[in-house]
Amino acid sequence: MNEGYISVLNDIASKNATPGGGAAAALVLGHSYSLVSMVSRLTIGSEKWIEGHEISNNLIEICDNGILNSIELAKNDCDAFNNVMMSYRLPKTNESEISIRKEKILQSSLEATIAPFIIAEKSLYLLSLLPEFASKANKNALTDLASASQLAYSSAFIASLNVRVNTPGILKEDSIKYESEVKKIISQCTSFNEDTQKIISSRLGW
Repeated sequence: MNEGYISVLNDIASKNATPGGGAAAALVLGHSYSLVSMVSRLTIGSEKWIEGHEISNNLIEICDNGILNSIELAKNDCDAFNNVMMSYRLPKTNESEISIRKEKILQSSLEATIAPFIIAEKSLYLLSLLPEFASKANKNALTDLASASQLAYSSAFIASLNVRVNTPGILKEDSIKYESEVKKIISQCTSFNEDTQKIISSRLGW
């Protein structure tokens, strides 16, 4: 582990509001991408697992891009939350300022809802690819794949919490939409993770 990694953890541990849960969810997803990419490389590294070569090559491209994207997702979440805090600090000494402040709070709260929602969507997409991969991946690396699946699920769940905490600050119709959609995402994530874990346990004889 290098100083940059420790620096990120220290930033999260500080008394500052960001990075917070949403950013942590994105970074957790980044770890999931990394493990899936590793298992993919270990799979294509041997002809014994040739049935898994095609999906492995596909996953390597998805995950290597995903690793970089996860950092951007974390930054977006931090920026969105900081904008919410700035909106609440706007002056409200007259009707014009009150109106502007209200509109800024509404806009920034929507952005702060969307940022973790996208993280949940990305987590779901990765999880949807893992059951098939679990049945074809290098058997010697299946516990790493199981870990990756659990991390992706955790990322989605954490992101969903950050969606829900921001919905009270947005329009009711948007609140209903994002609350409903993120619940569906978590339900699907649960199903994909359970399928992956069952396949892995079966292959390992557990």
